[in-house]
Amino acid sequence: MNPGYAGRTELPDNLKVLFRPVAMMIPNYQLIAEIMLGAEGFSEAKVLSRKMRQLYKLASEQLSQQSHYDFGMRAVKSVLVQAGMLKRKFDTLSEDVVLIRAMCDANVPKFLSNDIPLFYAIVQDLFPKSEIVEADNSEINKSLTKSCRKFGLQPHVPFLKKIVQLLETFGVRFGVMLVGSTGSGKTRSYEVLADTMTTLRENNHPDRQFQKVV
Repeated sequence: MNPGYAGRTELPDNLKVLFRPVAMMIPNYQLIAEIMLGAEGFSEAKVLSRKMRQLYKLASEQLSQQSHYDFGMRAVKSVLVQAGMLKRKFDTLSEDVVLIRAMCDANVPKFLSNDIPLFYAIVQDLFPKSEIVEADNSEINKSLTKSCRKFGLQPHVPFLKKIVQLLETFGVRFGVMLVGSTGSGKTRSYEVLADTMTTLRENNHPDRQFQKVV
């Protein structure tokens, strides 16, 4: 039992007397990040882990408080796993650029529009010499455009961007929830993504992340 934690229930008093309470402390995120980055092959793990901890601390303090924002251990771990995947995929990129891209891929899709410039400003402050490089999504965007036309939709650039973000989020999370007002395109975004992934698999795309979706 973990009383006081979101989603957990308090232990009944008659049961509580049978157990001894245990004090818990917040884990050292920086040390955990340093070890995981080192295990993923990052040579600058110590410096990057310090910057990452600072970024999450500043983001939790300065961004708006939303119930779906998460800067805890789960979020940190998903970013570190994503960073390892990106490092293996783009071995020519510098390590700080790889970590920045992982942090942006894992966090930006869930931020409200007002918080995105703030988050990028924090990243720029912590990594002043690094340029934030956008991933090249031209190939997936071509397939998404075809699927949009199949559904009778306009391939609006912000809509395509959200679908790509949804795909990237699936890469680091087991469960994903689409949040937004009625008519904002939640259902259509996952339908278009499912159709695109199925089509790419039927065309024998070399990337194994594109599979037939039911």
